[in-house]
Amino acid sequence: MGLWKCSNCGETKESRCKPKKCPKCGEMNTMVKEGAEASSSSSCEPKKRGCKKKAG
Repeated sequence: MGLWKCSNCGETKESRCKPKKCPKCGEMNTMVKEGAEASSSSSCEPKKRGCKKKAG
């Protein structure tokens, strides 16, 4: 879990993934991780795995 803060209005939200919009002002893509440095691995992108296809 991380604490996300809106760079527009200052509203904070605790969430595992980066919220797409602010729950207070509704602005899109204004949420930034508060506290420690935000890393690129903090987004909730599914990890790509090799798929095995059945022969036949």
